[in-house]
Amino acid sequence: MDYNFTTIIEPFRIHSVEPLRMTTSAQRASAIDEAGYNLFNLRAEDVLIDLLTDSGTGAMSRDQWAAIQHGDESYAGSPSWFRFEAAVKELFPFRHVIPTHQGRAAEKILFSVLGGEGKIVPNNTHFDTTRANVEASGAEARDLVIEEGHDAATLHPFKGNMDLDALENLLATRRADVPVVMMTITNNSGGGQPVSLANLRGVSEICRRYNVPFFLDACRFAENAWFIHEREEGQGNREIPDIVREIASLADGMTMSAKKDPFGNIGGWLAMNDDALAEAARNLLILTEGFPTYGGLAGRDLEALAQGLSEAVHPDYLRYRIRSTAYLGDALTRAGVPVVRPIGGHAVYIDAKALLPHLDPLTYPGQSLCVALYLAGGIRSVEIGSVMFGRHPDGTESPAAMELVRLAIPRRTYTQSHIDYVIEVVSAVAKDASSLPGYAMTYEPAALRHFTARFKPLG
Repeated sequence: MDYNFTTIIEPFRIHSVEPLRMTTSAQRASAIDEAGYNLFNLRAEDVLIDLLTDSGTGAMSRDQWAAIQHGDESYAGSPSWFRFEAAVKELFPFRHVIPTHQGRAAEKILFSVLGGEGKIVPNNTHFDTTRANVEASGAEARDLVIEEGHDAATLHPFKGNMDLDALENLLATRRADVPVVMMTITNNSGGGQPVSLANLRGVSEICRRYNVPFFLDACRFAENAWFIHEREEGQGNREIPDIVREIASLADGMTMSAKKDPFGNIGGWLAMNDDALAEAARNLLILTEGFPTYGGLAGRDLEALAQGLSEAVHPDYLRYRIRSTAYLGDALTRAGVPVVRPIGGHAVYIDAKALLPHLDPLTYPGQSLCVALYLAGGIRSVEIGSVMFGRHPDGTESPAAMELVRLAIPRRTYTQSHIDYVIEVVSAVAKDASSLPGYAMTYEPAALRHFTARFKPLG
């Protein structure tokens, strides 16, 4: 007889442990004040549960640590490079693979070559470093996500999809100004929402018709492929690597932060089929990152990533990963906390605009909620709203499309009891949400201000 059990079982055993430091309310109040009420400025040792990001914060496997011992640190032509290149091409068979120290370095190189004044780079939704690198080149970063992607509460299986009509209209009127079309999978800024294979095919067809390169920002490719496998008609019997290879076949290139799905603590790459573009990118790589066979990474990093890529597409892991994230999101929904739905793959996004309606968007409700979660329980999260996206290249400020707080779950790092604690803390803070203050920014840098800005509470 087949039984249907509901307990989420981690498909691994804990092999090594890292201690957590318990703090008091007074210690947390002192720490956040010293940090200028910006959780990026906190010392990690003052954080109990760190959900700031899933980038580079996951636990590497036994086999990844073993692979590190094979790292060859030759400056050029290391065997570690060839193992890494083969692992990338097994899933993403682009002609050229250019390693970088992380994803934003790949973005910097790509948009340094393709960007420029007067150009437009469309995306379903640009995330922070992608937008910053597009805008640093002088180009406009334009978001074309479907209408459902703007509404946190709307249920749609693929809210990360690009609006195909909007893309068609843009290319029909401004083709000469569009050097590349990007697609972020999954759509991080929009709540970690996936993109369907049908939508990727549609974007690819439009780009080919207008002869515009189509690139993927593919750092959460495995999670996106799992959603396709689970939600899209006709995809349920396919192997995850096969879905990934079809996604890659629809594009002309990709950027990758290997600190996400590939289980790296550091690393990334830029890949493409165009020979001339690859040559220009490699020239910049040598100036800024390193030789083309290491690109800012040690040989041991290349080995760890090669192994991580094979683990990222394992169905047992992906089933656990997506279910455990949904466990948090579903529990918060039952507690009456408004979250972006359906639940994404790598994070749960609290709708701070809905939870804190008494705060004006430009008093940063998301930042207020982040601070409150830290003060209450030592949980570090990140604002994805008007702090991150409210400042424009011309210096003006306006509210972001959504005011979100992201609880990003590091891979293979926290247990169910950790997540149960997060549920308790968030639920308790949500009950007192009407008492939370707004914040004013007392310092901001010229770009990517959310990383180093400082704040003060209002009232």
